[in-house]
Amino acid sequence: MRTVVIGATGHIGTYLIPRLIALGHDVIGVSRGKSEPYHHKATWNFVESVNLDREKEEQKGIFGKKIAALEPDIVIDLICFRKESAQHLVEALRGKIQHFLHCGTLWVHGPAEVVPTIESSTKEPFGDYGNHKLEIEQYLLDQARRNGFPVTVLHPGHISGEGWVPINPAGNLDKRVYENLATGKKVVLPNQGLARLQHVHADDVAQAFEKAVMYRASSFGEAFHVAAPTAVTLRGYAKAVASWFGKEADLEFKPWEAWKADQSKENVHLTYDHIAHSPCASIDKARRMIDLQPRYTTFQMVRESLEWLARHNQLNAAF
Repeated sequence: MRTVVIGATGHIGTYLIPRLIALGHDVIGVSRGKSEPYHHKATWNFVESVNLDREKEEQKGIFGKKIAALEPDIVIDLICFRKESAQHLVEALRGKIQHFLHCGTLWVHGPAEVVPTIESSTKEPFGDYGNHKLEIEQYLLDQARRNGFPVTVLHPGHISGEGWVPINPAGNLDKRVYENLATGKKVVLPNQGLARLQHVHADDVAQAFEKAVMYRASSFGEAFHVAAPTAVTLRGYAKAVASWFGKEADLEFKPWEAWKADQSKENVHLTYDHIAHSPCASIDKARRMIDLQPRYTTFQMVRESLEWLARHNQLNAAF
């Protein structure tokens, strides 16, 4: 199969492309050419790289035509954030490809109402990201129903892995939370620390795309959650991190308004986004229909990430 991956050098693409190469696909990696993959670099000797600036090419109305000109059997779109972008690509590829896969997000559901949340659960997102991703999902699945467009939508949780900071037990990216837990210092969590996080390793997301391609007869016209098998609470997560360093978590809890008064604007924005969603998504559908078998629990993937950061002197903590 000739497979085009749009957003090839990002978190997911870095893990996905080696999987596709191992399956025997001819892979064309499309990116802006401003970054390099940070894993399995030798694999990229087998990849045809194409540099395209999606935003600029879409403004010219030719991005879809350029993707179609690559003559793919499969297109995997990891960086679509607007319905108009999806429409542009679908119109250019209609009748020309065997499978189109889109990367969505658990944020399409908005705040969890019933847990575990399944794919057909209520979708009432908030914020631009979740709302735009829901519009894309609805458009693509409608194209599948009405016109037979061969689409699959995958909705990851908080993507994690070696090379970057995972969402921490306070629901943001402040590395000091990890460092304080590692050294026995107090960590303040919002409310009672009972909001949930549901990470997913980038390689497990890559596995989901791989399996959706392998089981495409089952995945056509479907949306799937992709996440760690279980969600974790902020307080449980904090206790686990402290234990890796031989410490007992010293936790304090403050109501939201009091907690955010001591935080940066960025921390407040990220934490609110995560605790307001408080996801707990079921992955049973993906397990049943495309044989998704996650390799990582939340704690396994976070520990791997922290060990990487420590080895590369990006975290002041010693395992």
